[in-house]
Parts: sequence; C-alpha cells; structure tokens
Amino acid sequence: MRLDYIGHSTVMLNEGDTKVLIDPFLAPNNPVAKVSVEEVDPTHVLLTHAHLDHYADAVAVGKRTGASFLAIAELSNVLGEEGIEDCADPNLGGTVEYDWGWVKMVQAFHTSTVPGSSDRPFSPTPGTVIGAAAGLVVNLGGKTVYHLGDTCLFGDLKLIAERTPPDVALIPIGGHYTMDRHDAVVAAELLGAGIVIPVHYNTFPPIETDAEAFKKDVESATSSKVEVLAPSESLEL
Repeated sequence: MRLDYIGHSTVMLNEGDTKVLIDPFLAPNNPVAKVSVEEVDPTHVLLTHAHLDHYADAVAVGKRTGASFLAIAELSNVLGEEGIEDCADPNLGGTVEYDWGWVKMVQAFHTSTVPGSSDRPFSPTPGTVIGAAAGLVVNLGGKTVYHLGDTCLFGDLKLIAERTPPDVALIPIGGHYTMDRHDAVVAAELLGAGIVIPVHYNTFPPIETDAEAFKKDVESATSSKVEVLAPSESLEL
C-alpha cells in the first residue's frame, strides 16, 4: 500500500484499484496542497468531521468522481442534501465493511461545524454544528492506518490501539486547535504504531511547530519510527 500525503490532514491510501481519500482539503483552498479537485481520483472518501480544513473539497470531489463516502451519521445526511448519493453513515464505534477491508469510526475530542459563510469560512458562528468529530481506523492492503482526525490527547487512545492495533498513526501535532507536539509524543506512546506520521501543522500561523523535534522526541521515547512527509510526498507501507 502507498500513502500519499497531500498536506495538512489530507491523505490518500492506495492499494490496487482502491484509492481512499481522507479529509479532502485541496488546492487552492489548502495553501500547502499541490493538487486540486481535478487532480484526484478516489474510489472512496472518508471524513473525520466537517470543519472547512477537512471538508472544503469533499462535495466537489464526490460530484466529479462518483466516489463512495463515509461520514458520521449527521454529516452523511448533510452530504446527501448536497448531492452525494452514496455515503455510509456510521456513528462512533461503528464499523463499515468493504470488499477491500473496513473502516471503524472512533472517538476524537474536538468540535464539528459545517461551514456556513464564504466570508468567514473558518468561523463556526454562521455554520451548523453537525454531529461529533471522529477518528478513523482504516484497514486496507493488510495494513491498519489510524487517522486521529483533530483531537486533543486522551487516555483511551490506548484502548483504541488495543482493539485495533495500528501499523501507522497519523497524529496532529500543531497545537491550538488540536494536541500540540508534546502531547502528540504521549499519544504516540499510547498507540505503539510502527510508523507515526505528523499531520495538521504548519498550514497556518497558529499551528506552526517543529516536526523534526517531534520526530526526535517520539523516537527517543518509543520504538515507533516517525516519517515527516512534505506535501505530495509518498510512503510505501
């Protein structure tokens, strides 16, 4: 399986004909992404929550590609109203089976608001609070990838890892809106993944941080290997 890091928290998991896009935030909306809606061709789109920096290009990608979607029940309903016809709607704890593997929706401690204003796209004020934020555990190509979504540090990361041991963990490190790089080291300890990839950092000034310092701290404290990927870099798993 190949993991493509598009930038911010957006990744594509590739295995054969299956292409799983998580949290589509693409150029030009995403200032660090190098690919646009017209340049991705997923078979499946998964969403952790509805904030613009995870959801901005979801509907456009879905309408162009006809991809199958997965989002928490309330957000799935919103996507249906926006014209996305094929959307699985689990809630926290739910698992959806596919012919290529499965996706389990797990908790994340964060908020979730559908963007409601082009003038203030990142503000929750004009939007609609919609469901809960989530993390996603994805099994594809014999590998288990845990995308934590936007979350703070919480102790049950250890329980999630015990129930669905991750080979790869995508951990937010930017702070301010999620856990910072110091809490993310503890998250990596709790998860015990073979590979840790930092996400959700350096896209905007409030979430600027030192990914190399995070790498050093995690590899000093755990047996995990940290892969710091630049936008558009890929990793064979």
